[in-house]
Amino acid sequence: MNRVLMIGAGGVATVAAFKIAQNADVFNEFMIVSRRKEKCDRIVEAIHAKGYDMPIRTAQVDADDVEQLKALFNDFRPELVINLALPYQDLTIMEACLASGCHYLDTANYEPKDEAHFEYSWQWAYKERFEQAGLTAILGCGFDPGVSGVYTAYAAKHHFDEIQYLDIVDCNAGNHHKAFATNFNPEINIREITQKGLYYKDGQWLETDPLSVHKALTYPNIGPRESYLMHHEELESLVKNYPTIRQARFWMTFGQQYLTYLDVIQNIGMSRIDEIEYEAPLADGSGKTVRVKIVPLQFLKAVLPNPQDLGENYDGETSIGCRIRGIKDGKERTYYVYNNCKHQEAYEETGMQGVSYTTGVPAMIGAMMFFKGLWRKPGVWNVEDFDPDPFMEQLNKQGLPWHEVFDGDLEL
Repeated sequence: MNRVLMIGAGGVATVAAFKIAQNADVFNEFMIVSRRKEKCDRIVEAIHAKGYDMPIRTAQVDADDVEQLKALFNDFRPELVINLALPYQDLTIMEACLASGCHYLDTANYEPKDEAHFEYSWQWAYKERFEQAGLTAILGCGFDPGVSGVYTAYAAKHHFDEIQYLDIVDCNAGNHHKAFATNFNPEINIREITQKGLYYKDGQWLETDPLSVHKALTYPNIGPRESYLMHHEELESLVKNYPTIRQARFWMTFGQQYLTYLDVIQNIGMSRIDEIEYEAPLADGSGKTVRVKIVPLQFLKAVLPNPQDLGENYDGETSIGCRIRGIKDGKERTYYVYNNCKHQEAYEETGMQGVSYTTGVPAMIGAMMFFKGLWRKPGVWNVEDFDPDPFMEQLNKQGLPWHEVFDGDLEL
């Protein structure tokens, strides 16, 4: 039985759940779990309301608690655990998978809660343990990271003898009609964007001040958008797996209004991730106060719009791809492979906006690759470690069709 358990009940998890239900020939038994069971139940209700009749179980679990996870895994006995929870919880879920004999897949690499820093080293350190247990762990199977790595592997397999320059470009040209909102978990999003930029050049990692390097890039069907150099985790694995790469960078677009709000949030201390203590009145109306500890960024998350609620009025589209330059048959060539995803089409299918859709669909495809036996080998792997061809085929079938431009101007 292809039994899968998914941890998480946000926008990405909602999309992945819809896609699992649409592919019931691959996924036989399915459970959704989260810290709040009622969120899982709402996803199941939405899926069934769309006419998909797959029976789906739900449960409550604290993904920070290895013992709770082990008890759940030992009860349901999933073959594969899809981790769509918070990046802080990657290692506890991996530990529980090892203890319970479950294979593992996620979309974002580990990040410690008390430090805005992410890299693959923590998860790569599990490689030998997963090998010895005969278990597969697939890391970073969203869009970026995820499809960006598959695109690169596909280019290396079919179009290049040597990849030398890689630029991953991510544009969201949509409008959610909110003054300020993030497209996925606000806490994770703001931590990521406010970090220093990082890129690879000639064997070295070079840092830049946050969002200090930027230029206009032209995106298909969208036009020119100011694009900002950022640190993104897939660069770390791609330069390791493709050692001919001389330079690798990641670019993302932001509107000026978004950047203005982000600047204010930082300047007034609301992006802080350390605890502060303040005196708050009790809710019983007694006039008494109590000392309360909060993390400003977590409080901000609570008052910002929920990314899951943005879809209904979201228009426009995303455009994400890889712009690659290298050598084929002794000649220099360029290659641009990308997907455009319309927010309203994603919403009509799943009730979620395009950013959730572009991450949730690849998570399901990665799980499909595992259950079909195409992406399965003991150890801890990034997506580019596997054959890209069957994944690329499924992107076209599952709602994220890709397009190619050969020997065009990469603008980079």
